[in-house]
Parts: sequence; structure tokens; C-alpha cells
Amino acid sequence: MTPDFASCIREIGRGAHGARSLERGAARALMAAMLDGEVPDLELGAILIAMRVKGESLDETLGFLEALAERVLPLDAPLERPRPVVLPSYNGARRGANLTPLLALMLARYGVPVLVHGLDGAGVGDDGDDDEPGEAQASFGRVTSAAILGELGIPPSPSLADADARLARAQVAYVATSALSPGLARLLATRARVGLRSSAHTLAKLIDPFGGTAVRVVSVSHPDYLVRMREVLAATRADAMLLRGTEGEPYANPKRCPRLEMIRHGAAWRMVEAEEGTLAALPALPLTNDAAATARWIAETLSGAHAVPAPIVQQLALLLEAAHAPLDVPAEAGAR
Repeated sequence: MTPDFASCIREIGRGAHGARSLERGAARALMAAMLDGEVPDLELGAILIAMRVKGESLDETLGFLEALAERVLPLDAPLERPRPVVLPSYNGARRGANLTPLLALMLARYGVPVLVHGLDGAGVGDDGDDDEPGEAQASFGRVTSAAILGELGIPPSPSLADADARLARAQVAYVATSALSPGLARLLATRARVGLRSSAHTLAKLIDPFGGTAVRVVSVSHPDYLVRMREVLAATRADAMLLRGTEGEPYANPKRCPRLEMIRHGAAWRMVEAEEGTLAALPALPLTNDAAATARWIAETLSGAHAVPAPIVQQLALLLEAAHAPLDVPAEAGAR
């Protein structure tokens, strides 16, 4: 049944202190209508802004995820280990080189199938970048994983069947959000008109097209979002890596390693603490961040010409362990 949009707006639209959160079932129904294109533009804008001001509760996020899970087209999960790793890449890099493709290709070198998903040719921004409306790379200099992978001979998969074939060979596949979930892609695109990120940006980082068998790398920009994502991953008994990403991208900052949290069945499993203090030396990185230069540096690094930055080596090690771990580890197995 279609939700009463005016009633929903009254609940969530009374400001940061007066608003009330939706129950999980109501949130699921509302997100289903949004993803299915059933909400008129005026009401959709009001819902997105109201939720942005209020912030999603845990129950709302869980309801949203349930609706999204029913509207994400599935990819084939490998029958045997290693498990696939999912890298949501929705920002691109503006200040430094985008090294998400390096992490993806290093994982693939060890036989791990890697799905990178995001928008074609544009960064949509995340929790920390509301000053930029997510325009194309040429407008703001954001260099996307899609552009870099294209330079490396890995274009976006034209179909999910093509992505399945690539992943079966333990290769990297890049899939546009519109191919995985057209409804989610439409919601992400509203940022160009509204000017702010929305609940859709949070959901994009939690997509699992493999039905729960993948290891997701979930990156955020602000500590408050770490707390929120940790709660969601615990409630959904997820297998994931949680970190403060680099410019919103899911790779560890090559200049200073952030805290890397590995979560198994929703519980803490492995952890690398954030680097502190003065660094002895900075790693050698690309001199410019354009797609061609970044791709060239990545290819040279994979051939041994440059050292892989230590934080990315640590991230790689944790993800390799998780990708080769069995699915049936008890949830009560705590951090070690």
C-alpha cells in the first residue's frame, strides 16, 4: 500500500528537535515508494530534506535497507572462497590521487573478485562534501574510479552478465549504480537539484548484490557516521571493513593510516588503530591526480616500480583475511 506522504513528512519534518522517526515498517514502505518512483517531486524533495535535517534513525536505516535489498539486481556469488569484496566508489578524488583502483587490482592479484560500483564519470559527494553538488569530473576536478579503471583497460561492465563473467575470473568489475538499482541511481541523481546528500548516499555504501556473502568496505567522512554505520553493520550481522575513507573513497589514506575495523557477523573481529604523531616519511604518490597519471602510477606500482603505501598494505592484509574466511564463523567470536 502506498504510504501517506504528507503524514510521513509531518512526522520527520518538524526540525532536528521536534521530528519523530518512522517505525521500521513505515520506513521500508516509504523507501520502496521512493525507489519505485511513486513519490511526486514536491513530496520527494520535502522527504529528502527533512530526513537530511533529522538524520536517519537505526530503525529507519534498516527499513530503508530492506526496501533496497529487494530492488538490487543480484550478482553471482562464487561457490568457493575467496569471497568477493565490494568497493563503493561514489566520490572520486579532488585533492590527491584516487587509489581505489589500486586497492581493487591488488585484491584481484591475490585471486579475490572485486566489485567496484558507482556513478559513471561523476562524484556524488558524501557526508563531508555538501558544498559541491556532485558535478562531472571536468567541473570540479574529481577523478572517479570509473575514469581510472577505464584508463587501465577496465571499462564499466555493459551488463551484469559481463560483470559476473569478470568476477568468476577473479577480476575487477566496475558496475554503474543504474545497472544494480535504477531506483537508487534516480535518488542519487536528485542531489544535482537539491544540492545536498540524502539517505540514498548512505544506502549506496551498503549495497551487497551477493546476498550477504561479500565483504563490504564501508567508508565515511565524519566520526558521527562511524557510530551510525557501526550500529547498522551490527544490526544486520554484516561482514565488512569500516573506516574513515580518503575524500569519501574506500581506501586507507596513504599518508596516515586511519582506524581500520573488521566486522564479522556484526561483531568486532580485527582492528588496526589509527596512526598518530609525526610521520617519519611520506610515501611516493602520483604528482597529479588526473585519471591518466593516476592509472599510469598504479600500473607502475603493480609492476614494482613504486612501493605500495603502508596503510593500503594493511588494508589489503585485513581484506584478504576476510575474503578467505568461512561464512559460518559464530557471531560471538569477538575481537582478537
